[in-house]
Amino acid sequence: MVENVIWPAYLDAACSRSEGRRVAEELAVPEPTVDEIAQAVQQVGYDAVIERDATYPREHEPRGRVVVKGADDATKSDLLGAIAAYVSAIRE
Repeated sequence: MVENVIWPAYLDAACSRSEGRRVAEELAVPEPTVDEIAQAVQQVGYDAVIERDATYPREHEPRGRVVVKGADDATKSDLLGAIAAYVSAIRE
């Protein structure tokens, strides 16, 4: 079973690509939380495990990360795009 790790920086509108953002600026959201990401992962149809004490290697403050389980059929970029869209929808 494949486990994908989603860091908040992957979806953060304040981060540049070199700082870790992996989605297009149009899909990025300001300061996404691990709770929002986990909720979006569940909406997409996968299991999510939140690890709150984890720190993204390019950052200094721990924001946590979300481990996605069972996403064998999706590429990471497709998964990130779907998660970003759901996080945007959650905030509306």
